[in-house]
Amino acid sequence: MILVIAEKPSVSGSLSKVIGAANRKKGYFEGNGYLVSWCLGHLAEYVEPQVYDKKYERWHYEDLPIIPDHWQLAVAEAKKEQFEVLSILMNRPDLEYIVNACDAGREGESIFRRVYALVGSKAPVKRLWISSMEDAAIREGFAHLKDSRAYDNLFQAAECRARADWLVGMNATRAYTTKYFKRLVIGRVQTPTLAMLVERQHKIDGFVREPYYKVSLSGDGLTVASDIIKEEADAENLVQICQGKPATVTKLEKTKKTAKPPRLYDLTTLQREANRYFGYTAQETLDALQELYEGKLVTYPRTDSQYITEDMASTVQTLLADLPEVLPFLSNAPDGARVSCLVDNAKVTDHHAILPTQEAVRADLSQLAEKQKNIFYLVCQRLAQAVLPDCIYEETDVEVLCAETTFKAKGKIVLEPGYQAIEDAFRTYYNKVGENKENAKIPASLTEGMELASVQAGKSRHFTSPPKAYTEDTLLSAMETAGNKEFNADTEKKGLGTPATRANIIEKLVHSGYAARKGKQIVLTKDGMEMISVIPDYLKSAALTAEWENRLLGVERGKMPADAFLQDICKLVAKVLEGCDAIPEAERQRFDARVSVGNCPLCGKPVYESVKNFYESVKNFYCSDKSCRFALWKENRFLANMKKTIDKKMAADLLKTGKTHVTDLYSTKKNATFAADLVMQMENGRPAFSLSFPKPYSSKKGKAAGQKK
Repeated sequence: MILVIAEKPSVSGSLSKVIGAANRKKGYFEGNGYLVSWCLGHLAEYVEPQVYDKKYERWHYEDLPIIPDHWQLAVAEAKKEQFEVLSILMNRPDLEYIVNACDAGREGESIFRRVYALVGSKAPVKRLWISSMEDAAIREGFAHLKDSRAYDNLFQAAECRARADWLVGMNATRAYTTKYFKRLVIGRVQTPTLAMLVERQHKIDGFVREPYYKVSLSGDGLTVASDIIKEEADAENLVQICQGKPATVTKLEKTKKTAKPPRLYDLTTLQREANRYFGYTAQETLDALQELYEGKLVTYPRTDSQYITEDMASTVQTLLADLPEVLPFLSNAPDGARVSCLVDNAKVTDHHAILPTQEAVRADLSQLAEKQKNIFYLVCQRLAQAVLPDCIYEETDVEVLCAETTFKAKGKIVLEPGYQAIEDAFRTYYNKVGENKENAKIPASLTEGMELASVQAGKSRHFTSPPKAYTEDTLLSAMETAGNKEFNADTEKKGLGTPATRANIIEKLVHSGYAARKGKQIVLTKDGMEMISVIPDYLKSAALTAEWENRLLGVERGKMPADAFLQDICKLVAKVLEGCDAIPEAERQRFDARVSVGNCPLCGKPVYESVKNFYESVKNFYCSDKSCRFALWKENRFLANMKKTIDKKMAADLLKTGKTHVTDLYSTKKNATFAADLVMQMENGRPAFSLSFPKPYSSKKGKAAGQKK
C-alpha cells in the first residue's frame, strides 16, 4: 500500500482521481493500492513559550531570553481529528512507502515533515514535485517520484526561517513591550517593512509644497514649453517678451526606439499588476491564484522565476495556439516561433514562471468567480505579450528658440505596436485607461530652421509634488529590492521576505494595527510610527533582513549549516536584550499612560491596574516593582460567594486606608444584597480580607466587627 499526503482535501481529491483512489473514507481516499490523505495546511506549529514553562504566561523581562533547548510542536485543537487519521495511516504496517505530495516548496516540505515526525512514522518517504495540477503533470510526477532526502536542505531552510521568526518575535516583542509598557509587536521581516512605511511617511510629512511656473508658446500647430521657472515675475516677464514675436525651430530630431516585451509573471510581479489593474491586495491575488492552481487552470503560484526551461518550449507553443479560445479580447494566436526568448534554464530553480495550463482551454471559465477570472486573464495575456515582437516607436524632440530662451516638446508615434497591442486590447476589455504621459503633437510640416511667425505666449502655475504613499504594488516592489544597493553585484538578492511570504507580512502589519489600507494605499498608523521610533536601526534594517534571506537560501542550497544560522539568530536576540538593558528609565516612560491607583503596602512603589490586551494577561492590580510581586486580584475567593469583584475605586481605597465601603455584597443565605466595609490586611506578604459592619448596623444586630478569612 502507498500512502499519499497532500496539503488540502481539494488537492487530495485531484490526486486521487488520477491515481485511481476513488473510495472516499473518513479523512482519506482509498483504491488501486493507494491511500490519499491531507494535512489541512500547517497541521503542526511551534508551541507558545508558556508550554515550555508556565512562568512565561506572564511577561517579565527578567525571564528573557526564551530559547528552547528542544523545539516542541503541537496540533491545533480544530485539526486534531485529521491528525489522528494521519497518525493511523502513516503507521500502518502494510505501507510500502509514503509520498509527500504537499506543495512543492519550503512550506510544503515543512508541513509534511512536521507531521511525519510527530506521528513517529518509520516508513520510507518519496517526494512528488510538480508545478501543475493537470492530470498529465500528476501522472508524470508519480512516474518520476524523487528521493525525499534530496529535499533535506529545503526542510532545514523552512525550519530555520520558522525558528528565527519565533526567536526574534517572542523575545524582541516581550523585551520592548515590558520595557516601554506598551505592546510592541516586532517581527524579523515585518519590522523592516514597517520601517520603510515610516521612512516614506517622514518624507511626505516633511515635504513643503512649492510653486513653479512654465511658459508655453503656440504657433503653426505646435506647442512648446520652457523649463521650470521658480519666480512668477520671471515667467510673466518672459510671456511679455515672447508674445507675438517670431520663434525659430532650432532642433527637430527623430529617433526610432524599441521597447522589449515584458517577462512572464513570477508571484510578486503578478501581485503588483493585479493591484495596479484591479486593486487586489497581495493576499487576495495569492488566494485567487492558489484556487486556480488547485483547479488545474494555472501552474504553481509561489514562484520567483519569470522564465521556463528548454523542455517546456513545445508545451508553451501549444498554449499559445489555444489562447484565442481562452481570451475574449484576443483574435489571433501569438507566433510561437519566439518562445525561445522565454527560456533560461539557469533562472529556473524549483519552479518556472506562472502559466495557464492546457486543461484551462477545455475548462468552463464561466464558472469562475470574478476575481479568479481576472487573475487568470492577466496570466494569459502576459504569456501572449511575452512572445510578441518589440514595440517600435518614433520619438521626436523639438526645440524652439524665442527671446534667447529655449522651449521644448517631445512627441511619440507608435510605428509597430508589437506586444503593446495585447496590453491595449486587455486595457480596452476592462476599460482601463493607460498611463497619461505627456505626448506633444508634432505637425508633419515642421522642419528644422523653420520660423514660427507670431507665437502666442502663456504662463501656467504648477506645484511640486510630495512622494506618494505606498500602494500594495509599490510596497511589494520595495520589499523585493530592499537592501540591494548594499550588496555586491554578484550577490543573489532576495529582498524582504520571499514571493511566498510577502503578502502575509503586509497582512500582519495591517492586522497588528501598525498600517492600514486607504483605497489602494498602505498608510502608516500612529501605533506604527510610535513602534518604529523606539526600535534600533539593526532591527529595522532592510539590508540586514535581506541578508538573512540570502543566508536562508544558503541553508536551502547546502552552503550554510542550519545550526550556524540559528546561532547567529540567538546572537541577534542577545543583542536585542543588551540594547534593552541600556534603555534609560526616563525613556521607558515614553508611552506609559498608566495611572497609579495607590502605593504598594509592601514596598511603597506605585500600583497599577492590568490593562486588557496588554502584556499582562491577568486581571489584577500589580506593583510596578516586578521583584515585589504584590498583586490585588480583581476576583478572589473571599468575595466570590458574595458575587463581587474589586474595581478601581475599591482598590484605591484599600491601598490608601485599608478598607472600602461596598453596598452590593450578596448574601446566599438571605438571597439579598447587603452593605459592609471590606477590610484588607497584609499577612505573610499577601492580602487577607474581612468584613466590618458600620456601627448603626452592628449595634442593631448586636455584633462587632465581622468575619475574617
